[in-house]
Amino acid sequence: MRAWQVERRKRTRHLIELGGLVIKAGIVDLTGDDRSTILGALLWMADKLKSGEGERARELWAAKGKQAFETDPAMETRTVRRMRDNRTLAD
Repeated sequence: MRAWQVERRKRTRHLIELGGLVIKAGIVDLTGDDRSTILGALLWMADKLKSGEGERARELWAAKGKQAFETDPAMETRTVRRMRDNRTLAD
């Protein structure tokens, strides 16, 4: 397999896992699968993270996500575990 194919598969898997988080959080059902609403919410999150309240928002959201994973371990994907483990190692 060529290097670009490996990278493309990694990217595809990553995108699928991120989409899975949106579904698992109930966002698709709560918005009626309205893509504009979902994008708007994600843009709002990005703005919040860029603001002076960004670090606090990140802490709150990380705690809530961690709690959800602990409550339902099946919710955690390999990518999320890897991201969490990498942050732990970097701290």
